[in-house]
Amino acid sequence: MRHWIRSLLFALLGVLSLVLLAPMILLSLPLPLEKRYPLLYSYGRSILWLARVVGGIRHEVRGRENLPADGGALVLAKHQSTWETMFLPSVLKMPAFVLKRELLRIPLFGQGLWAIGPIAIDRAAGRKALGQILKQGKAALAAGRDVVIFPEGTRTRPGAEPNYRIGGAMLAAHAHPTVVPMAVDSGCLWPKGGFPLTPGVIHVEFGPPIETEGRTAAEINAIAQEWIEARQEELYATHGCPHHVSKHP
Repeated sequence: MRHWIRSLLFALLGVLSLVLLAPMILLSLPLPLEKRYPLLYSYGRSILWLARVVGGIRHEVRGRENLPADGGALVLAKHQSTWETMFLPSVLKMPAFVLKRELLRIPLFGQGLWAIGPIAIDRAAGRKALGQILKQGKAALAAGRDVVIFPEGTRTRPGAEPNYRIGGAMLAAHAHPTVVPMAVDSGCLWPKGGFPLTPGVIHVEFGPPIETEGRTAAEINAIAQEWIEARQEELYATHGCPHHVSKHP
């Protein structure tokens, strides 16, 4: 019951934070991206602070040295909760997230998302969506921004059977950026749906860059999946995971 009360308080304060920051979000829209991104990320910082103070959720990061200091990396990341979308701008260079276009329609929150310059795609568009990822992803990388792609396309429960889509690997094969895989066990403490939060430490690990020269998108995708899924299981085994589900019922 205590976890549910803390989770409800966290959710209410998160909404209040968005409302209080709304004037800054709206006023920052005319600014250049490099100036408005840090202002807009104030919301993400507030959510991480609330998660720590109210929800008792802290985090540890390993492998940060695998990220290029000047940006332009493609991060292929596990996606288990809202937490990593709030965390990643704190360690990446103005990251451009690949996300579904429908999120931009959420009042106020969607405007804030639009203002940070995401790669918003129509997931029902098939090959057209892949073309959007390639075109907009190359532009973001060329501008020195990091690009974040969740290869499974949605949040997954810890231990669920993986389903890695090819879009991120296609961008890697075409643009040849520094490709960094990322494992995270956020779903063990902040599950899909957000309730209840469980106090503890979220572990993030950035892996060694994946060589893309001479490799097909399928090969890059397979390498990323193998590293990420292996590290996921190691994180669960080392730190435990109350929300872990069995792949083999």
